[in-house]
Amino acid sequence: MPSRPRTPRWTFALVSAGGVMMTLDVTIVNVALSDISRDLDAGLGRVQWTVSAYSLAFGALLLSAGALSDRVGRRRVFTAGMALFTLASAGCGLAPDAGTLIAARAAQGLGGAMVFAPTLALLAAAYEGARRQAAIAGFAAIASAAGALGPLVGGVFVQTLGWRWIFLINVPIGLLVVAGALARMPESAAPRDTRRRIDPLGALLAVGTLLALHYPLVTGPEAGWTAPDVLASAALAVILAVGLVAGQRRGGGLIDMTLLRVRAFSGAAVLGFLARMSSLGVLAFTTLWLQSTHGYSALEVGLHLLPLTGSLLVAGLFVARLQRVFAPDRLVAGGFALQGLGLLALAAAAGDTVGPAVVAQAVTATGFVLLGVGGAVIFPPLMGVAVSAVPADRAGMASGLTNASYPLGTATGVAVFGALFSQRLEGAAPEVDPSAWSAVETGHFDLVEPALQPLARSAFSGAFAAVCLASALVCLVGVFVARTLRPGAEPFDGPAVKSPAATVGQRS
Repeated sequence: MPSRPRTPRWTFALVSAGGVMMTLDVTIVNVALSDISRDLDAGLGRVQWTVSAYSLAFGALLLSAGALSDRVGRRRVFTAGMALFTLASAGCGLAPDAGTLIAARAAQGLGGAMVFAPTLALLAAAYEGARRQAAIAGFAAIASAAGALGPLVGGVFVQTLGWRWIFLINVPIGLLVVAGALARMPESAAPRDTRRRIDPLGALLAVGTLLALHYPLVTGPEAGWTAPDVLASAALAVILAVGLVAGQRRGGGLIDMTLLRVRAFSGAAVLGFLARMSSLGVLAFTTLWLQSTHGYSALEVGLHLLPLTGSLLVAGLFVARLQRVFAPDRLVAGGFALQGLGLLALAAAAGDTVGPAVVAQAVTATGFVLLGVGGAVIFPPLMGVAVSAVPADRAGMASGLTNASYPLGTATGVAVFGALFSQRLEGAAPEVDPSAWSAVETGHFDLVEPALQPLARSAFSGAFAAVCLASALVCLVGVFVARTLRPGAEPFDGPAVKSPAATVGQRS
């Protein structure tokens, strides 16, 4: 039994602090992209990787980190992950160039996966009954609020202390969490007969596949889609993907492939991927658009995004009531429809088709509100479906698979929309000197020849409008895919295996 000082409140406080840090670092970096590109002389491709590297590493390693925590102990993995995240944050803050920053962001993602994977299992071990559900709900609310407020918090740091402090602030907080976990958090692990096997080969293949797939998307617009390194990376992605699927079909590995035969579960995973792709995948370009074409500072960007973050938080308070009235498929479809309308509003504002500036600002704010409300009603039903569509002994694996699709959706959105953005931008402003393209792509129009600055601004807004329209199309796909969540989907027919109830800690 844990000693008296190791109360459940300590576990809740430490896990919540870790959740805040991990989710904050998904969104906080977006308002700093313009400053990062200027200080490190980085073009759009490398700026995209500062977002994608974190999300890719986080999503690809989430399941392996969960299996590792079942084997060696949840507190041990949580503490090691927080230590790695803290060290990587220092590396981000002190990075002398874009390559170092990207590598440190990937290390942050690895640490983040190790922190997030065992969090709910730690809470489940610390609390029982109704208190357990209240603790999990409180943790989820705190983490969600942190992610929503990321742009505003990032704007404050960038405006007052500089972009490096959005990473350096993690160092003292991370050290305190590590010390608190070692001193106050009790250890827990899954029963020996229900621990999942660690699959290092599967993890390496998953990471390699994702990186090889994203490299062409990020590099192709600049280097050319037929460039040798782009084609080689695409071919490598196919080879690694085939190896990953072949390895996982044997069973007992990183991914339980039998779960994918459950229509409602696979639909929930795909919908989570699409939702993050259409929301956070666009956020990086939204902040660049606000900073470049409107001339807002990082803090002003955070303030102008308040309609999005505020509506996300407020609407989230009513989701539980809505779930008692509407079926999951209707809620999710409605959420995607709202997000799609919001993106169409942003496209109209960016395309300068709504009239005077004051009207454009009102349309932009309306678009942000629709995005926030839509996002708030999409994700809770998806998590409920993901864990209820499979047997209870597979709930941990199901939750982990679903949550892994979220950061992968973010990274894919940044890569795909970045390729579209670059292509549309170059086609709309061919007169701009190629040597100035890096500045134009990241919104630094002061580095462009004065006579061409109006053209560059117009081309930038047009490219952002194209991204919004493409993302709205993704939302339309989400509306139709939501039909997979309708009641009456086929029951799970995979072989029974014992999986610890405590693996609910894979959820994040």
